[in-house]
Amino acid sequence: MTYPWKDKISNHKQLGGIETSTLDNGAGRGVRIAWMDTGAGFRYKIVLDRGMDIAEAFYQEKSLAWISHAGITSPQPLSDQGLHWLRTFGGGLLTTCGLDHVGGPEQDEFGSRGIHGKISNQIAEITSIVQPDIHSGQLDMSISGIIRQHVIFGPCLTLKRTISGRLGEAFLKIEDEIINEGNTDAPLMLLYHFNFGWPLVNEGTKIVANGTWKYRFEGTQDALIFKEGNDYKTCPAPLDIHLGGGEEVAFIDAATDAQHQVACGLYNEQLGLGVKMSYDKRELPSLTNWQHWGKDEYVTGIEPGTNPPIGQKAAREEGSLVFLAPRAMKRFSVTLEVIDQQKQPEKLTNFIQ
Repeated sequence: MTYPWKDKISNHKQLGGIETSTLDNGAGRGVRIAWMDTGAGFRYKIVLDRGMDIAEAFYQEKSLAWISHAGITSPQPLSDQGLHWLRTFGGGLLTTCGLDHVGGPEQDEFGSRGIHGKISNQIAEITSIVQPDIHSGQLDMSISGIIRQHVIFGPCLTLKRTISGRLGEAFLKIEDEIINEGNTDAPLMLLYHFNFGWPLVNEGTKIVANGTWKYRFEGTQDALIFKEGNDYKTCPAPLDIHLGGGEEVAFIDAATDAQHQVACGLYNEQLGLGVKMSYDKRELPSLTNWQHWGKDEYVTGIEPGTNPPIGQKAAREEGSLVFLAPRAMKRFSVTLEVIDQQKQPEKLTNFIQ
């Protein structure tokens, strides 16, 4: 294959690649990060000291991710009780929840757990950075790390994460392995908390997720968004009912193709831009949509997971809690692709149908 830059550049950084650095100011001072630039207008910041989650993300000049008031803060591994996790929640394109609990704070005979678990406050050990090699035609790039959620007497869960991309293509791929390195069975709950914000998310932006939607508190009468007759798949203007802690959550039994793949995401017609998330429903059977339309806190989350965020206690009681045996491992993969209507009109049409 012939590339347009052949014989014209000497360093891949002229096109894109991976650059690591350390923040030196504010609440995230000392936190290691890595910028991954695909050279296709898509670039994003990986926060190495926060579970290799992803903070800012852009396509050309347009922001894709929602960033909370807090932004990036240094990891606080002991923020695992009550609602303390919220003080460290920077939003970002991705916040990983788990590895043994997703949901609100709770306590039972098996222990006390704070909201959404511990993994996003753990520091990664970076094991590999692969840069593209433009001279050999090797355009793939990746960064890999190990994040340990361990405690003496167990459970000891290890996340091995690789985030990869390719020069000239506007996508990222997350490949995770979770291993039980303890000596007793360990509960496993995992949620990919993707958070999207303005201008991708705006009045009229469509949430693309085919399947059966159910309000989180099904059977109650308090739903204001996820109720029959309401167009809850179209993003509204900021809502006064979502000031403070106002929010609504739906659980989705997502439709799949013949290969068990789920395709979901967002489409902004005004921008001519779609963001498509793809994953295997056999790995991640649950899909959650979080809508929080508060003024200055305008965000929707599209969140595949092993379970809906009902907590370890409820999952255990209903029989849906997954356990990993000692030395056992589970793999998960999620791909996020930006689709530009001007460049890929047919692909975008197929996605939003």
